[in-house]
Amino acid sequence: MRHLAFVAPRFLENTNRYVAAFAKIPGLRVSLISEEPETSIPRVLRPYIAGHYRVGHCLDGAQLTEALGAIQRGVGPVDRLTGTLEQLQVPMAIARDAVGVPGMGAAVARAFRDKDRMKEVLREHGVAVAKSELVHSVEELNGFIKRVGLPIILKPQAGLGSRSTYRVTSEKDLLAILQSGLVPTRQEPLQAEEFVRAREFTCETVTIQGKPVWSSGTRYFPTPLEVLENAWMQYCVLLPLEQEDPTWTNFHPTNHAALSALFGDSRMTSGTALSHMEWFLKDDGSMLVSEVGARPPGVHIMPMMSLAHETNMIDDWAELIAFDRFRAKPRQWGCGAAFFRGQGSGARVVEVTGVDAALEKVGHLIHDARIPKVGQPRAEGYEGEGFAIVRCKSTENVKKALMILIEGIQVRYG
Repeated sequence: MRHLAFVAPRFLENTNRYVAAFAKIPGLRVSLISEEPETSIPRVLRPYIAGHYRVGHCLDGAQLTEALGAIQRGVGPVDRLTGTLEQLQVPMAIARDAVGVPGMGAAVARAFRDKDRMKEVLREHGVAVAKSELVHSVEELNGFIKRVGLPIILKPQAGLGSRSTYRVTSEKDLLAILQSGLVPTRQEPLQAEEFVRAREFTCETVTIQGKPVWSSGTRYFPTPLEVLENAWMQYCVLLPLEQEDPTWTNFHPTNHAALSALFGDSRMTSGTALSHMEWFLKDDGSMLVSEVGARPPGVHIMPMMSLAHETNMIDDWAELIAFDRFRAKPRQWGCGAAFFRGQGSGARVVEVTGVDAALEKVGHLIHDARIPKVGQPRAEGYEGEGFAIVRCKSTENVKKALMILIEGIQVRYG
């Protein structure tokens, strides 16, 4: 029987979905590593858990190594170590290397997580990426701006989505960012990157031992960075019905080349994954890779893929990671996610309008939703205070439904 250890910092609702997916796979024993006590494991899942080890900090590779060793001594040899969070990928890889568990090692994990290293690897293999540089001082940053010109993007070395990401369009912008405390240093360098004017897409790919076996893709409306910069903008993600649309399939060779470069010579041992790649399509037809994560995507892409293919992508991912198996299913629907973002100033939602009218028009297309409520705290990220996921047999009708939702439902802060 195969034995898998899953890193679950907290037993939150979404995390528990992944734990449950592994727990119900025949022939698999599941152990958990978490920052919470064993009593926090949902009661319904406890009978399926073979072992549990509590650590102080799941992002510490040494603590994961200790936990993994203890589980191996107490329960038995571990065949897989996994977790879904982007920030876990390097610590888990360190633990795999230390204990000898198959899977992605630290060198490969850092190539995915360190955005400067990622672009360096991709350039070495002829994959087009934006001009970038890891800057360790204000002088190096100014030198990059002099060579590339404004605007540029400035973000942490190991970024997560578009959080702590800034567009610098002028010297005034740069001064304000530096004065806010985001200053590159030798200890904490920043990633400086040319600003690419283009449409932004994603490519989700299943690889088994480094071989791509299935791909999907979405488009962001507008880009996450534009949403963060403009509080008035609403945000949508579109997954079209047409899986073979050239807009996405033309990118597949670039996607495959990028994944091959990042997995490197260890593809046979570390190349089983569901990756999430963000990429740009410029007006001249050229394509650039933005960022790649070797983990399941966020912004509700997983539930959208489930709805579009009439499957459960969390279950499918669990089987992929545990046994290197994936059964592709045809796409049956187009899907989209609308994110409701508040307007105005203030720390809490004080008004939500237009819900009934919007639901009367497109409520029959909604398969999951969390409508913002008066009194809830203001969200920090670009996903806003709520969402709705729609499904339809027509991509154009999905777009129309998304438009009705983001135009009709208004959220205000106060």
